[in-house]
Amino acid sequence: MGQGDWQKAGQKGGIPGGLGSGRKWWKDAVIYQIYPRSFQDSNGDGIGDLQGIIRRLDYLEALGVDAVWLSPVCKSPQDDNGYDISDYQDIDPMFGSLEDMEQLIAKAGEHGIRIIMDLVLNHTSDEHPWFLEAKSGKDNPYHDYYVWRDGEPGAPPNDMRACFGGSAWEWVPQLGQYYFHQFSVRQPDLNWDNPKVRQEIYEMIGWWMEKGVGGFRLDVIDQIAKAPDEKITGNGPMLHTYIRELSRETFQKGDLVTVGEAWGASPELAKLYSCPDGSEFSMVFQFEHIELDKQEGKQKWDLAPLPFLKLKEVLNRWQVSLYGCGWNSLFWDNHDLPRIVSRWGDDGKYRAESAKMLATLLHGMQGTPYIYQGEELGMTNVKYPIEDYRDIETRNMYRERVQAGYREEEVMASIYAKGRDNARTPMQWDGSENAGFTNGEPWIRVNPNYRDINAANQVGVPGSVFEYYRKLVALRKGYPVLTDGRFKLLLEEDEKVFAYLREDEGHRLLVLCNFFGEPAKCNLIASWEKETLLIGNYEDAGAGPGPEEAGILRPYEARMYLAKKG
Repeated sequence: MGQGDWQKAGQKGGIPGGLGSGRKWWKDAVIYQIYPRSFQDSNGDGIGDLQGIIRRLDYLEALGVDAVWLSPVCKSPQDDNGYDISDYQDIDPMFGSLEDMEQLIAKAGEHGIRIIMDLVLNHTSDEHPWFLEAKSGKDNPYHDYYVWRDGEPGAPPNDMRACFGGSAWEWVPQLGQYYFHQFSVRQPDLNWDNPKVRQEIYEMIGWWMEKGVGGFRLDVIDQIAKAPDEKITGNGPMLHTYIRELSRETFQKGDLVTVGEAWGASPELAKLYSCPDGSEFSMVFQFEHIELDKQEGKQKWDLAPLPFLKLKEVLNRWQVSLYGCGWNSLFWDNHDLPRIVSRWGDDGKYRAESAKMLATLLHGMQGTPYIYQGEELGMTNVKYPIEDYRDIETRNMYRERVQAGYREEEVMASIYAKGRDNARTPMQWDGSENAGFTNGEPWIRVNPNYRDINAANQVGVPGSVFEYYRKLVALRKGYPVLTDGRFKLLLEEDEKVFAYLREDEGHRLLVLCNFFGEPAKCNLIASWEKETLLIGNYEDAGAGPGPEEAGILRPYEARMYLAKKG
């Protein structure tokens, strides 16, 4: 690939912006995540596909998003829903063909939307040709593409556990060795210490850049520099050396957005990951705020109430720490997380109000906002019997905990709250059978509330959650204070209201959010009521409440005010 070809990468389809324009396009962007198997089925097999996404590009353009991040669509045995890749340079037949992918990139470009690929570079499928060669013999040139240790059957090299349960080591009798896997036994970890592995990856990424993708999300990228003998997985000693080489050899040669998934990131590490010099990534997904509602030192399944003041403290620290020296990704939901309206809002009486409040709180901050499919509709969690769940993590946890003596009701309560399939039920397009997702048998059950919560009921309907999200997206494009303004947390000790200020040379912007389902007093309202109310989730907000309501935020109420300086 020549230098000119690299520079064209990510700019096909007439999308504005590009190299030399100075400002990075992704700083003003809003990104939408699609879980392809659950978005839109086009051929009746019950599984979403690339042609289904093409069919819904008008919807995405109406929402106003600038890019779409696709969860993995590469060829895979689907042991972990595509996060076990067997061919990085082909599309899994369940989603379509490589030609379909090329068409999606081009058609999305016509709508002003870039396509972001999800790359899994920490591990492959055990069906990847590299691994098939690797386990055929110790002398095979591909053997060192993976992490192996000598041993004896029943005596793994150490007691490291896989994230999906069981030992992180799998015995291969014909070799007399164990291979290392941080996730499923069918997801062997790549050996990034081998320069041949790194070069193969760089060439593959360049191939996708030539196809015109707009960027990459890098799955569990903070675990590529593992040192299993020292029981180190995340943030290994060579991590940033490898990432800088990866960026230099690929990303920096195109106009791309790159976001690394880094569960162990701190603000200090995030300054390296998202340094403005572009030496690593555009930004990272960090999960400190998302891990607050669990028992300290336990797994996500060990539930605990959300410590609201701690949430404020965490989000404030990330906003302040990265200002001018890094970049935040802003998200509540993704394919690994439960629906935020069920998690920290109210998916009953105040579903719409709390969905809008949570959106206001997030989209008012500095960083690039991510909307996960259905979040813009206020889609909710589900409660299914265990046999209706498809997620490997959920099913493994259920089996292990029941065998360990946990009460089944307790185990199911954890699944209802935190299971990944909450986010993976089919997109709810309309009130027809299967929510308009498929005319076949869906791969996973549709949420039963789809007749009440769906896109057809909301697009173009004043006051809907969708239209509220559309306005938030438009506001980000219209007011630079939302992208560039400094952040200041207000009312730090208030146990009901999340309030903060954004400020640049020309404007001050105030965001007020009652995080709970009871009215909350807020003394800041009085001094801002004469300023412009940019958006509010109650229709009569700013209309001048009576004296008995002055200074009160109603349940889950959110307001965003703008004041000009001078």
